[in-house]
Amino acid sequence: MSAFVPSAGALVARVVGSSVVPLSSLTCNKSPIRVQNDLVRRTFLCGGPSTFMGRRAELRPVAAVFESNVPVLVRSEAADGAVTLEAPKIKQSVYAFGPGAPKAPVDRNLLGGKGNNLCEMANFGIPVPPGFVITTESCNNYRAEGRQLKDSLRDEIRSAVKFLESQMGLKLGSAENPLLVSVRSGARVSMPGMMDTVLNLGCNDKSVVGLAKSTNNDRMAYDSYRRFIMMYGDVVKNVEKKLFERAFDALKEAEGVTSDVDLSVDGLKKACDVFKKIYKDSLGQDFPQDPEEQLFGAVRAVFNSWDSERAQVYRRVNDIPDDWGTAVVVQTMVFGNKGDTSATGVGFTRNPISGENTFYGEFLINAQGEDVVAGIRTPQPVNKLQAAKDGIDLPTLEELMPEVYQQLVDTGKLLEKNYGDMQDMEFTIENGKLYMLQTRNGKRTGFAAVRVAGEMLREGLMTEKGAIRSIQPDQLTQLLAPIFDQKAKDKAKDKLVAKGINAGPGAATGLAVMSSAKAVLWAQEGKKVVLVTEETSPDDYPGMVAAEGILTARGGSTSHAAVVARGMGKPCVVGCSDLHIDEEKLTISAKGMTIKEGDAIAVDGTTGEVFFTDVTTSPSEVVQVLINKTKKEEDSALFQNYKVLMELADKYRTMTVRANADTPVDAAVGRAFGCEGIGLCRTEHMFFEEQRLTDVRRMFFSKDNNARVSAIARLKKYQKSDFVGIFEALDGLPVNIRLLDPPLHEFIPHTDEELAALVPVLEMTLDELKAMRSDLEECNPMLGHRGCRLGIVYPELTEMQVSAILEAALEVQAKGLTVIPEIMVPLVTTEKELQHQKSLIMKTAKKVFEEAGKSIKFAVGTMVEQPRAALCADALAKHAEYFSFGTNDLTQTTFGISRDDAGKFVPLYIEGIPNPEHPNELMVILQADPFQKLDQEGVGQLMEIAVTKGRSVNPNLKCGICGEHGGDPSSVKFVQSIGLNYASCSPYRVPLARLAAAQAALDNPRKLSDAALPGAKSWM
Repeated sequence: MSAFVPSAGALVARVVGSSVVPLSSLTCNKSPIRVQNDLVRRTFLCGGPSTFMGRRAELRPVAAVFESNVPVLVRSEAADGAVTLEAPKIKQSVYAFGPGAPKAPVDRNLLGGKGNNLCEMANFGIPVPPGFVITTESCNNYRAEGRQLKDSLRDEIRSAVKFLESQMGLKLGSAENPLLVSVRSGARVSMPGMMDTVLNLGCNDKSVVGLAKSTNNDRMAYDSYRRFIMMYGDVVKNVEKKLFERAFDALKEAEGVTSDVDLSVDGLKKACDVFKKIYKDSLGQDFPQDPEEQLFGAVRAVFNSWDSERAQVYRRVNDIPDDWGTAVVVQTMVFGNKGDTSATGVGFTRNPISGENTFYGEFLINAQGEDVVAGIRTPQPVNKLQAAKDGIDLPTLEELMPEVYQQLVDTGKLLEKNYGDMQDMEFTIENGKLYMLQTRNGKRTGFAAVRVAGEMLREGLMTEKGAIRSIQPDQLTQLLAPIFDQKAKDKAKDKLVAKGINAGPGAATGLAVMSSAKAVLWAQEGKKVVLVTEETSPDDYPGMVAAEGILTARGGSTSHAAVVARGMGKPCVVGCSDLHIDEEKLTISAKGMTIKEGDAIAVDGTTGEVFFTDVTTSPSEVVQVLINKTKKEEDSALFQNYKVLMELADKYRTMTVRANADTPVDAAVGRAFGCEGIGLCRTEHMFFEEQRLTDVRRMFFSKDNNARVSAIARLKKYQKSDFVGIFEALDGLPVNIRLLDPPLHEFIPHTDEELAALVPVLEMTLDELKAMRSDLEECNPMLGHRGCRLGIVYPELTEMQVSAILEAALEVQAKGLTVIPEIMVPLVTTEKELQHQKSLIMKTAKKVFEEAGKSIKFAVGTMVEQPRAALCADALAKHAEYFSFGTNDLTQTTFGISRDDAGKFVPLYIEGIPNPEHPNELMVILQADPFQKLDQEGVGQLMEIAVTKGRSVNPNLKCGICGEHGGDPSSVKFVQSIGLNYASCSPYRVPLARLAAAQAALDNPRKLSDAALPGAKSWM
């Protein structure tokens, strides 16, 4: 029987005179129950006399089981001398499920997804083999306490085993009626294949004989034993799995068979003996025969697998916290390896690849679950439709066991209806009887996710909120980006040479080109090219525009290449350190292969993979409908489902989503994807075109004042033209324009050859230009002469940009369009800096309006991207109508980490380094790259301080985020929680941010007063 645990505050007994009167059914099993208060700490012995506060008392055994050594608190003492005892809250660590088991709490955080769903299925009456769940809290306690199983947990497990034995009428390790169990992991969210499993636990030299006798199936018994020895040795004791596999292959070869199921019973018995010898030779100890030792070892192994390298990587990729821990599910074995009427498999209630509403799955006859996932044998499709579509000529479950197949389909429909989502189920068939071993919300492609959500919503099986929650925002990337066909990738796998950081969505193939100029030239000739460089600079922008994709050997997720590529929706892989780029020989090498400039290359910006060959791509249907206009909405079922999802997201989100856009084309793309304004327009990106860059250089560096004035006039004309296009594209929506931000050295050529070309342009000698370049060099340019500091030292720059913005706004307004300009001052750290720039902005605006004879409303704000700005936000808020958090620089300056150099050590921080206290363990210093996922603890705290202090001075202060984090779903959810009004991201990530904002609103609803702040969804 499982331990009885009284709820906190329950009255369990009253001491009256010389006896204890029980108030609930308790049996102490001769175990002490401590009674304590501030004055007395006595022990009552079950069934024997004791003394409490001078009175003789006795606890009388009754029906239930009371956990040993549980403190019972004195609650009160009455006037007649009666003392009331009270049970404190006691944490239960093990919960049983199955016939006769108390109903477990519905809590996947405690029981894990697998354990929680098994308990629920058992309550539904679905055939589930009985078992018990060890909680996630037990895992975290184990990890925190030296990786030891506490005695109290061992006691609970022992009690649970006894209860399970009573349920089944079997006994673990028995030579007569043996009970075998599986021991599996179960985190609160599915992590398929990332943690460990042990099957057939309880087998030993005696129980295998009993199993063979009780089932009249020698083959199944010894097959199960040899599997258990191998799995226990591999998972629990780290014996090399290949040793077992080679030995088993040798036994099959000796009998002249190739399939596991064809090995004789004698061969299986020999396998057990050989496997035990391998175990002993590897470890210097015999294979354990004690089932309790086996069980505790397996539980420890599953707990340990939470911290395995593959599990840690999976959590990083999927943003799963390390402190969640995993539950352990111990479950009675049912055997799919009993013969031709037994099987094991995996089924999905809908196709996880396409989302089609047809049952989908695979199974194996006469096998156990590990065989399906290990690929030892070719699995069979579950139904005829699937076999026909996949071109597989194997008998299906539908044909071999039609009644069982239909029961499986019906069970899937029941579970899908209950959980409101597509289900992924594991099942075993034992002698023609179906057992369900697991159900969970099924993993699916982005295409399937959108289709499933749309169709289940229409079918009434999924709520609107459920549909929003069923899709991971990052899955939408698959819908928007050009992609490689999987078959084409498989065909090119021998040319897969490297993997870098997946920095820009989608995939691109073309000719490798190693300079921006040549990329432009070849593109003009009609060639598709992929720009391959060590890293990119603003000078490479034309080549980046011309290229199909971008590949760099250096740089991180917020490097120049990555930021610009995402803004353009270009596939991009950065930080690919395995590449050796020889710019003299014009060759690119990796993995022992070398290609030359002009050879085919392909990059997958979704996975970070690089191929030295071409792989065909095509735009997604969503892009064809929204951007290219080459496909009609009614001709794309995918787009129709996407549209339904986006409309739902917009219905529930309370935060505005804007786009970062620097050109009219970018702005139009952002609007097509549903942005509600421009959150960041970087004016320096408008200067990258060759003629404009020359005029920028004249403006800053020419000694001829007339040349400088002419250059400024031309730049104003360029900028005004760009702003007109952007304002027209964003009719009725706000446009936040950042004044010039980068350091001056970025505008001066770095090579002598490029510098020499400027001699006639700037009418300066080469020596003068070299001296100027030397003067502009800064030790740390990102913290040097840039941002508002440029506008303060060169006020004509601010005047030119503000004039261009407002003149463009007036021109567009005159066309009958609504223009909402916002002018943002970058890199402010002091109140006086902002005060200076705002005064200059207002002075320039007055002049523009007087000359035009008309005016337009506009807002002035600042970019909060330095820690001091966040800490002094109340002072800045006196002069700002809005704050926009530039989290790229704010992260850089908060951590003191250069984002361009982070790749040298941050990946190691994330992967983990040897722990000095426990050398066999890894110490993870950072849970995620802070330039990809917002550091909520540090950077986030600064943002929250800035919002709070800013609104204490200006209650209507609008706050948004415009760094790269604005498109990261976890970061979007955080900024929702601290009350930001909008998130801004690259145009191609706008749909992701819309969905993430909706999920954030569901998880953290705002009060009406928050939602109504200027800049919230209702604000335009």
